[in-house]
Amino acid sequence: MITLKNLERISPYVWEIPKSYRADMRVPARVYASKTLLEKALTDKSIEQLVNAATLPGIVGYAIAMPDVHQGYGFPVGGVAATRLPDGVISPGSIGYDINCGVRLLASDLYADEVEPHLDDLAAALYHNCPSGLGKGGRYRLDDGEMDSVLAQGAHWCLKRGLATQHDVIHTEEGGRLQKAAPGKVSRRARDRGRDQIGTLGSGNHFLEVDRVAETYDEAAADAFGLRPGQVVLLIHCGSRGLGHQVCTDYVRDFQQALARFRIQLPDRELVCAPLNSPEGEAYVGAMQAAANFAFANRQVLAHLAREAFEQILAPAGLPFQLRQVYDVAHNIGKFEQHVVDGKRMQVCVHRKGATRAFPPGHDDVPAGYRSVGQPVLVPGSMGTASYVLAGMPGAMEQTFGSACHGAGRNLSRTAAKKQVRGETLQQDLTRRGIRIRAGSMSGLAEEAPFAYKEVEEVIAVVQGAGIARAVARLEPLAVIKG
Repeated sequence: MITLKNLERISPYVWEIPKSYRADMRVPARVYASKTLLEKALTDKSIEQLVNAATLPGIVGYAIAMPDVHQGYGFPVGGVAATRLPDGVISPGSIGYDINCGVRLLASDLYADEVEPHLDDLAAALYHNCPSGLGKGGRYRLDDGEMDSVLAQGAHWCLKRGLATQHDVIHTEEGGRLQKAAPGKVSRRARDRGRDQIGTLGSGNHFLEVDRVAETYDEAAADAFGLRPGQVVLLIHCGSRGLGHQVCTDYVRDFQQALARFRIQLPDRELVCAPLNSPEGEAYVGAMQAAANFAFANRQVLAHLAREAFEQILAPAGLPFQLRQVYDVAHNIGKFEQHVVDGKRMQVCVHRKGATRAFPPGHDDVPAGYRSVGQPVLVPGSMGTASYVLAGMPGAMEQTFGSACHGAGRNLSRTAAKKQVRGETLQQDLTRRGIRIRAGSMSGLAEEAPFAYKEVEEVIAVVQGAGIARAVARLEPLAVIKG
């Protein structure tokens, strides 16, 4: 059992478990947290999982936990680990089952007081246009050829179908397409699960949210991102749906069967992995990137459907209905990137599971219009609480392999949350506060109660205090659409 006594405080926001803590650790484990957030993390197995991740073959630097960390499958949610190429490993559980779960931010030319009279109708239109719920299918059903195209092209498939603009693609991480995708490595079962799920939200913590920009903090970055106080914006949070889940399931099974042949010993079988240069590792990379492309396309189609809803409701009222994409970020993904480790530049595979890329000003992978201020980092809170737009800082490259937090992070399990509140009661409370709620399941709504999450402001304070990313804008919810 890891306790506070096992951690050394490196700085006001950084805590370390040294490599000497356990004989099988290859690198130290670092936690970015306030004392309060660290004490919360120690109540589940997330820090123990982080120490286990420090044993992964080929891991470099540190095994890292963000301030929103909580227990996950093998690897903690809010975890970051980089493994060297070519002989380091890749671990599906360290990327997550919902491959390329991520967040997209769209901005309007409207102010909240203009939208308020139409908000109920807008929430209803968004709920109707953007299907949500477990296993729920949508408007588009992909045949085998179209599925191959989506898996290979990501958001560029949407561009060819008139479901995206060039501006959308430019302002998506990796341009909305990972180049090493191998559609042939995605199983028939995974394809069948995703066949009708393009343009759907799914369930769990996925959502579509109409927000108001409550405050801006960094005027240069807010101006570059096109954000101003009072403005109406839209957040979309979802991933690769059943397809990505099945890809992870398939390769966890395959890797576990091959583990003895790799001669890899792990403290937890949920961390199962394969060398990046093995046939199994290469196959998973291809399938994972294909699933990531599916997710980029999914969020892009959802953006298109949301734009239709805005037009349906606001155009008849003579209001501007256009939505301009600010950015789209992935937070469950493995990425091949160049980083400096122990003074040497090397190519690594960065596993981000519940962590967002946060590249600083001047980085070539930041869109040209944002390069002077840094990459947008999108951090949802929970329905009823604020979300934040941040910008990456140089400290992210120096400390965390260019990574920041991805949300508030769970404080209670879904089961524990449901024991404390009924979905109907929560809906009534949020409605009294002026937040419109559309949800297909009251049980699912209860799982996502605001008290089930950490205080997002405390998470942001750590990230900002550590010099990883800085606050640009605070967003407050007006309407929430859940599965």
